[in-house]
Amino acid sequence: MGLNIGVMVKGAMASFAEPVLSTSLCTCPCRRIRKPLILPLSSENSSLRLVNDNTKPLFRSGLGRVSVKRRLLTAVARAESDQLGDDDNSKGIDRIHYLQNVEDKQKKASQLKKRVIFGIGIGLPVGCVVLAGGWVFTVALAASVFIGSREYFELVSSRGIAKGMTPPPRYVSRVCSVICALMPLLTLYFGNIDILVTSAAFVVAIALLVQRGSPRFAQLSSTMFGLFYCGYLPCFWVKLRCGLAAPALNTGIGRTWPILLGGQAHWTVGLVATLISFSGVIATDTFAFLGGKAFGRTPLTSISPKKTWEGTFVGLVGCIAITIILSKSLSWPQSLFSSIAFGFLNFFGSVFGDLTESMIKRDAGVKDSGSLIPGHGGILDRVDSYIFTGALAYSFIKTSLRLYGV
Repeated sequence: MGLNIGVMVKGAMASFAEPVLSTSLCTCPCRRIRKPLILPLSSENSSLRLVNDNTKPLFRSGLGRVSVKRRLLTAVARAESDQLGDDDNSKGIDRIHYLQNVEDKQKKASQLKKRVIFGIGIGLPVGCVVLAGGWVFTVALAASVFIGSREYFELVSSRGIAKGMTPPPRYVSRVCSVICALMPLLTLYFGNIDILVTSAAFVVAIALLVQRGSPRFAQLSSTMFGLFYCGYLPCFWVKLRCGLAAPALNTGIGRTWPILLGGQAHWTVGLVATLISFSGVIATDTFAFLGGKAFGRTPLTSISPKKTWEGTFVGLVGCIAITIILSKSLSWPQSLFSSIAFGFLNFFGSVFGDLTESMIKRDAGVKDSGSLIPGHGGILDRVDSYIFTGALAYSFIKTSLRLYGV
C-alpha cells in the first residue's frame, strides 16, 4: 500500500514538473550549464507561465490563476485515477471537484469572518458618532461623502463606463468631490442649502461647457448626478439628526441619560429617528442576506443576480420587526401604524440605494467600488443603502410629526 502511494505521488510530481523543467548537461564534466527554457506550443501548456516565487501562483491559464496547492492536489488526484484504471476515472474527477470545493469553502469562510470582524469594528464607532450628533456627526459624514464621491467619479471614469461615454475631466471630478464634502457642513450651519447647491451645479456646468475639445452631454449628466447622489442626498441625514431638535418626551431612556452627556434633552426626535432608521437598514441587509442563503430561489433583478425575492421579503419582515421593537423600547413613536410605515420606508430606501450602486458598478465592470475596507470593498459599498434612506426618513417625519406625538 505504501509503495502504491509512493508511486502515485511520484507520478503526480512528474506530471506536474514535466511541462516546465528542462535542463541539459554540457560535454564538460566539471560544470552544468542550463539552457534557456523552451516549451512546446501545444494546447496543454501554451498558456502556462513559470513563476520562481512559490508563494505566488505558478500557472496562468484561460480560467485565471491557479494556486500551487490546487495544482498539486489535482495532479495527485489524476495520478491516483490513472493507477486505478480507466473504469475509475470518474472517481478521480469527482475527487478533483471535491478538493476544489473544499478550498472554495475555506476561502468563503475566511471572507465571511473578515466581513463580520470589520463590520463590528465599523458599527460601534458609527453608533457613537450618531449619539454624539452636532459637528462630530457632520464632520464624519462629510469625510465619508468625500471618499464616496471620489469612488463614484473613479467608477464613471472606468473602462466599462468610459466605453459608451466621455467621462468628465479629472479636475472637474476633484472639484465636485470637494463640493459634495462641503454640503453637509453647510447644511449644519445654514439649514437650507438649495441656493448653494444650485449655484455650484451652475458653475460646474459652465466649466464643462467651456472646456477644450468637444463637450459631451454624458459628462454633464454624470457630473450632475454625482452632485445629487454623493452630496445632496446625504445632507438629509444632517437635517434628520441635527435639524429635528424637538425633545422625544416619551423616550424612557432619556430620563436616565447622564447629565454630562446632555441629559434628557439630548434625546431628540432626530436622534431617535436616526437610530431607528440606521437599525432598520442594518436589519434589511442582514435578514435579506440570511433569507437569500436559506430560501433564495427567484432572482430579484438582473442588476444584482445574487439578490432574490425570497431574501428581499425576509429583509422587509426583519426591518419592520426591528423598527417596531425599537419603537416600543424607546417609547417612540407610539403609533403601531407609524412604526410599520417608517420601517417600510427604511426598507425601500435601503433596497433602492443598494440596487442603484449595483447598477453603477455593473456598468463599470467592477465588483467593488474600492478597497478601503477589507472584506467590504469601498465606502460606497457600505453606505449605498443609506443614501436614499435619509431623504425618505426626513420627509416622512417632517410631514407626519403628529403621528409621532410631537
